[in-house]
Amino acid sequence: MNFSIPHEVQGIVKTLKNNDFEAYVVGGAVRDSILGLTPKDWDVTTNATPEAIQRIFPRTVYENTFGTVGVVTELDDILLNKKPDSLKVIEVTPYRKEIGYSDARHPDKIEFVSSVEDDLARRDFTVNAIAYDPVSKVLKDPFNGQADIKDKVIRTVGNPSERFNEDALRLLRAIRFSVQLGFSIENHTQEAISVLHMKLKKVSQERVRDEFVKILLSNSPMLGLFMCNRLNILQHFLPELEMGLHVKQNQAHSFDVWGHNLRTCQHAADKNWSLDLRLAGLFHDIAKPHTRRWSDEKKDYTFHGHEVVGAKVTREIMDRMRFSREMIDKVSTLVRWHMFFSDTEQVTLSAVRRIVTNVGRENIWDLMNLRICDRIGTGRPKENPYRFRKYKTMVEQALRDPITVKMLKTNGERIMEVTHETPGPKIGFILLALLEEVLDDPDKNNQEYLDAKTRDLIKLPLIELQKLAHQGKERRDDVEQEEIKRLHKKHQVS
Repeated sequence: MNFSIPHEVQGIVKTLKNNDFEAYVVGGAVRDSILGLTPKDWDVTTNATPEAIQRIFPRTVYENTFGTVGVVTELDDILLNKKPDSLKVIEVTPYRKEIGYSDARHPDKIEFVSSVEDDLARRDFTVNAIAYDPVSKVLKDPFNGQADIKDKVIRTVGNPSERFNEDALRLLRAIRFSVQLGFSIENHTQEAISVLHMKLKKVSQERVRDEFVKILLSNSPMLGLFMCNRLNILQHFLPELEMGLHVKQNQAHSFDVWGHNLRTCQHAADKNWSLDLRLAGLFHDIAKPHTRRWSDEKKDYTFHGHEVVGAKVTREIMDRMRFSREMIDKVSTLVRWHMFFSDTEQVTLSAVRRIVTNVGRENIWDLMNLRICDRIGTGRPKENPYRFRKYKTMVEQALRDPITVKMLKTNGERIMEVTHETPGPKIGFILLALLEEVLDDPDKNNQEYLDAKTRDLIKLPLIELQKLAHQGKERRDDVEQEEIKRLHKKHQVS
């Protein structure tokens, strides 16, 4: 195996070994290296005590009760007086075993041990219980994690019930690793998750949220959420989503509300779109079970107002899970307005402008992309049919700055200052006459030229100014129509 380990990590291991201690890179970094992935974080484990680690390395951060010492690897940052949490730090943890887990999350007590094998025995899954010494090239794998990586299996270290009772967040982490890595979960591990699911209630919302987000940011959020439901986990952090199970929709949909929400979220992942768009896809129809009514007239179900109720439910869910206020505002706004158009023949440009105002210019294209995901989530194969292209055309038109005299680098007040003219129709005629010149030659749109031209125009008779103003208005309308035609041609709509 070819491990590409950063020089600063190798330097820490080498320094510990030069001081007669053992040291290994451990955990996810080893797993990802075996998989040929680039690790995001590097952790080192050693038989040195926290005191010894601090004595060996000149700059360290030590602020926890679990023995982990942060070794600062960029000394230049110290000279810049940066805070410790902004420095590049490698975590170095002594070999340890953990005793008692009364809160189903953290050990009641830790004891330092002398054997790396004993340290690996406390870890969650076999694929994370591998240690590698980059100096001697020795790999420690007492629980056959390499075999499970080869077979693409998530399996607990030792007895799964013991591992999950130690730390209930592992119930969700198993599913997260499964979808992140594309691995299956071993049967006994699955059974233990299903049996011990109630333990997850002891875990803080913030920690659950972090795992939930990682599932959503994987390539397979739909599979991850399906597994959370099947293994009884989802009810403990997102029961609102499960309410859509077996809730039939109207004839426009091929799936129940549950399946539609999951598929909408999955399409956002397939397009590699942002977390907020994946959340909006997952929650956009979250309130349909609350608003479903049978219509004798339509002989079908209706869901009037589900977007309004859905925005409220989305806020409640995200607030409960401690998402940032900024993200809560954006996602709930997307949910609120996801039903923005229905019939392109009836939607007016002013209505589109109101939508842009409601969601914000910065969010309008995410709203359009949510519309794509929503359509694919119904089971329809195309993501860019005529109707959607028409929407895009209208949004681009609404976002354009309209061609008006406000584009000019002058205004009525400036014209009166230059000409000493009093307020009256001449001012408006001059502005329209100037606009025609600027439309023909944008370089003329500067104050020096416009001031000079204004002094010439003010000398003309009123009837002549009226004629020039009319020409300017016609030129403005022609340019506006040319731009609209360009947009229609761009999106291939009539």
